[in-house]
Amino acid sequence: MAISRREALALSGLALASSTLSANPESKSKKESNSDSRTNYKAPLHETKNPRVVVVGGGWSGLSVAKYTKIFAPSADVILVEQKNQFISCPVSNLWLVDKVDIEYLTHDYLQAARNNNYIYFQATAIDLDKENQILKTSNGDIAYDYLVFAPGIDYDYSRWTNDIAFENRLRHEYPAGFMPGSEHITLKNKIKNFKGGNFILTVPAGNYRCLPAPYERACVIADYFKQKKLNAKVILLDANNSITIKEQGFKSAFDELYADYLEYVPAAKIAEIDLDNKVVYTEFEEFEFEDAAFYPQVRGAKILERVGLAKDAKNKLEAHINQLTYEAIDAKNVYITGDSRPMGFSKSGNTSNIEGKYVASHIAQKINKSAPVKWRTPITSCFSAVSIEPERAIYIYTEYAYDKNIVFSFANTISSEDWKKDGAVNAESIYDWADALYSDMFDA
Repeated sequence: MAISRREALALSGLALASSTLSANPESKSKKESNSDSRTNYKAPLHETKNPRVVVVGGGWSGLSVAKYTKIFAPSADVILVEQKNQFISCPVSNLWLVDKVDIEYLTHDYLQAARNNNYIYFQATAIDLDKENQILKTSNGDIAYDYLVFAPGIDYDYSRWTNDIAFENRLRHEYPAGFMPGSEHITLKNKIKNFKGGNFILTVPAGNYRCLPAPYERACVIADYFKQKKLNAKVILLDANNSITIKEQGFKSAFDELYADYLEYVPAAKIAEIDLDNKVVYTEFEEFEFEDAAFYPQVRGAKILERVGLAKDAKNKLEAHINQLTYEAIDAKNVYITGDSRPMGFSKSGNTSNIEGKYVASHIAQKINKSAPVKWRTPITSCFSAVSIEPERAIYIYTEYAYDKNIVFSFANTISSEDWKKDGAVNAESIYDWADALYSDMFDA
C-alpha cells in the first residue's frame, strides 16, 4: 500500500529543490558580478537602515539563528532565505516511515514562524555571493547584508562508490538514502510499505554523517515493522565503520534480542561494488543479494559553500572553512556557517544544530549591540532513538563537548540510557517531549 495522497502532497513542496543550488566553485570579480544581468537586480524586500542579517537555510540551525538573532538584537532586520515552502523534520521521520507519527507532526509553517518571531521568510534559492560588496544573489533577486549566515546542511558524496554520473543518478532515484526530507522519504516509505519479503539493505557511511544513530534506529524500526507484518524478510545493515558508532550497547542488544531473525548487522562492510541490475552488493569480503535497499553514502558540505568559495578541500569533505570557535568564515567578512556543514566533529543532529544556531546568533548580536565578546559555549547533543515500535521503546544519549589547545574537540559530560528493557518505555515517551520542545523553540513566539 502506498502512502496517502495527503502525505505526498504535504511532502511534495519540499522535494522541489534544496535551499541552495549545487554547482562547481567559481569566483567573480566585482566588475563581472555587477555586469551579470541575470542576477543583478534587487530582491523584492523592504528597505532598512537597521543592520540586516540574512540566514540561508531553514533547517534546525538556520531557524534557530533567525529567531534568536531577533531576540538577542531586536534592532536587527532578519531575513530567512529558504527554497522550500514548508519545513519537515528529519529527526523523528524514522517513526513516520513505519506509521507511528503522521505527516502533520513533522511539518511546520515557515510563514507562521516568521510572523511569530518578527523576521522575514523569503522563498528563494541562494545561487552566488558577492563577498566584496556583501550581496547574496538568489533566484529571486540580490540581497545586501551586513551579516550573512549559511546553514545549508549536507549533500551526498557518492564518489567512494562511483564516478559514473548515470549510475549515481540511479542510486539517487531508485535507492535514495532518505536523509534529506522530502521525496526521498516518500520513496523510502513506499518501499517499506510495499515490501513483500527478502533482503532489504541499509547502509551506514563512514565519517561524521548526518545523525549518527539514525541508520541503526531505522534498521530497528523497519525490522520491527516486518516482524509485525510477519514477513519473510530481513534488514541487512552494512556498516562502513568497525562497530556501531553510538549507543552501541543499546542497539546491539536490540539487534540480538529483538530481531535475531529480522536483522543482520555487518560491521566493517566497506562497499566495493553495487550491481543494480542483478541486485547484489559486494563488500571487500562478502556479497549480499537484495530485493530492495536505501543506500546512504558519505556526506559532504552543501555545494553552495564550494560554489561561493567558503569550503575546505575535498579531503575535508568540502565542509565549511571557518574559525571553529566562532563559526566565522575564514575568507569572508561578517559571514558565518553553522549546522551540518560545519567541520567540527560534533554530531550532525537536530539538537546540536539548534544550540549552534543560538550560539551564532549571540555572536552576531554581540557585534550589532557592541557588547562584550561572546565566550565559547559547548553545543549539546541530546538524542532519543527508537529500538522498537510495538511496544514503543527507545534509548538515549546526552553529551557536551570540550576542546584542547590545538582546538581538537572531544566528548564531555556524556550521559546515556541504553537499557531499553528497563527505561525503554520512558525514553520512547521522551522522544515526543523532546520533539515538541524543539519544534516550539524554533517556531513559536
